[in-house]
Amino acid sequence: MAKQAGIGIIGCGTISEAYLRLAPNFANLKVVAVADIVAAAARTRAEQFGLRALGVDELLRDESISTVINLTVPAVHYEVSRSILSAGKNAYSEKPLALTAADARKLVAEADRRGLKLGGAPDTFLGAAGQAARRMLDKGAIGDVIAGSAHVMGHGMEHWHPQPGFYFKPGGGPVFDMGPYYITALVNLLGAVKGVAAMATRGFAERTVTAAGPMTGQKIKVRTPTTISAVLEFASGTQITFGASWDVWRHGHQNPIELYGTDGTMLVPDPNFFAGTISVTEKGSEYREVETGGEAFGAANWPFGGPFTRANYRMLGVADLVDAAAKGREPRCSGRLTAHVVEVMESILVSAAEKRFVKLRSSIERPAPLTAADAKRFAARTA
Repeated sequence: MAKQAGIGIIGCGTISEAYLRLAPNFANLKVVAVADIVAAAARTRAEQFGLRALGVDELLRDESISTVINLTVPAVHYEVSRSILSAGKNAYSEKPLALTAADARKLVAEADRRGLKLGGAPDTFLGAAGQAARRMLDKGAIGDVIAGSAHVMGHGMEHWHPQPGFYFKPGGGPVFDMGPYYITALVNLLGAVKGVAAMATRGFAERTVTAAGPMTGQKIKVRTPTTISAVLEFASGTQITFGASWDVWRHGHQNPIELYGTDGTMLVPDPNFFAGTISVTEKGSEYREVETGGEAFGAANWPFGGPFTRANYRMLGVADLVDAAAKGREPRCSGRLTAHVVEVMESILVSAAEKRFVKLRSSIERPAPLTAADAKRFAARTA
């Protein structure tokens, strides 16, 4: 059995429950403690999962913990991840890594200086669908990718999240909240983004919270764009049209990601999830469907308690980071990758605000594919 690394979690909000429920899927890690600036939130999660509830500083001093997951709100991701690295621990952050490309680069530099591993969400591209699509593209399933489209659309977060205020502040919005899934998936498939051009608007000046919770009925001022249209230019020459909106009640975009190649078309399933059906057509033939549920990290296991309707293996990126620390390699969900994605998102908003094409400063190699051997080693139970 793989040696288990001690894991701590800072931030005990809604998403922490998913991380904690999914942690037992992975053989090389064990969550031992949680912390939150609201002590009661930490105690609640600790009691729920049989863990220790610590203060933030106490958790960072704990010698049984080698890696800390940052699940705080986006506004403090940089500050908290910096404190984790300063404490001599590997850091894995929920998306986004930081609110600015400059801060993301600082975190990468700090991790390098200290000889620590830095990574972050999303890790969904390591799932069955993301890896299968990557293999198919690399084998030339549709030839060279000329262009494509990616769409993520809905009507915001105030209908389901009990405290959705942060979603409508800088660092939120559909680009910084949902964009990481799509942009990271595209970088996994196509490589680095070279430049962007975009337009943006806010469909509503304020939102009314309808979800059950402490903010029900309250109005939230919208302080970030909520409808964005962008064109991403990749270093390979591929052009992807990216649309993101929280101002849409319904839409007809059935395929989250479409890729158009010299020899065919590929339809890629929702990158917010770990599995799904990939559809491929060769030079105008009928679509051939490729199911990925039987591949590593593709089996339906969510929602917790069933009936299972989708694959959810969040913590896979943490398991990979722990393995990378043990083996002295780059994590697949590396700080460099997540920093590049932050720069893409920042550049989209800058382009829209300043009405100009923005060239990116950073570049990135595609993350290494997840091998069958690694997938088998990471999995503590059927995945």
